[in-house]
Amino acid sequence: MSAAALPSVLLVDNDTGMRAMLRRYLGERGLNVQAIANVLQLERQLTRTPYDILLLDQDLPGDGGLALCRRLRADGLTLPIIMLNTRDDAADRIIGLEMGADDCMGRALQPRELVARINALLRRRQMVPVSHLGGVNDNCCFGPFRVSLSRMELSRDGEIVPLTATEFQLLRIFLSHPRRPLSRDQLLDRLKGAGTEASDRCIDVQVSRLRRKLERGDRLQGYLRTVWGVGYLFMPDGPCGVG
Repeated sequence: MSAAALPSVLLVDNDTGMRAMLRRYLGERGLNVQAIANVLQLERQLTRTPYDILLLDQDLPGDGGLALCRRLRADGLTLPIIMLNTRDDAADRIIGLEMGADDCMGRALQPRELVARINALLRRRQMVPVSHLGGVNDNCCFGPFRVSLSRMELSRDGEIVPLTATEFQLLRIFLSHPRRPLSRDQLLDRLKGAGTEASDRCIDVQVSRLRRKLERGDRLQGYLRTVWGVGYLFMPDGPCGVG
């Protein structure tokens, strides 16, 4: 397989040794890796080349990886992001998710685990239903929103709403189970194999991110509702319903 046909990974890390190690290891496992050292190079690469995954060092010079991740998401970047945290603890992982990362892991990582998480995110991004999924057609709508499952695209009144791969797969799960409470364990099970950290708090963060994009400041819409002691409930409304 040519390098151009391999899944492409953009690694941003100011540690020369880490860049060299990961580029070599990931390359030996079928990934086409571009390793760069700073934000300026990142911005150039994102305008020149499409990538499948972004690996982002939390401790980049300047504002750091967390602020950069938040800015990239605010700018509409939907590319899956794995944050490489200084420490491997729950607090750092949750902060990374809140800033917009799809997954987080400590810098004292096991390269084999990183490969597994990259491949899981790649599978999540490629998850496309055939023609029908749990009663949801390829094109469906609720309120002012329209969803194309095959294109992994959400729009509101004709305007595209950028969603990360994780956010879109959560939306797909909710669309498949309208008006049915889903526990955090059920959501985790449906995202299993997609690099999701197995914790209720991480699911809460991902659902919160999706909810903010659906509500856009209008909490009265209430598409995603918290069912205390259970989990979450998707309530479609508007003239179209779901289907």
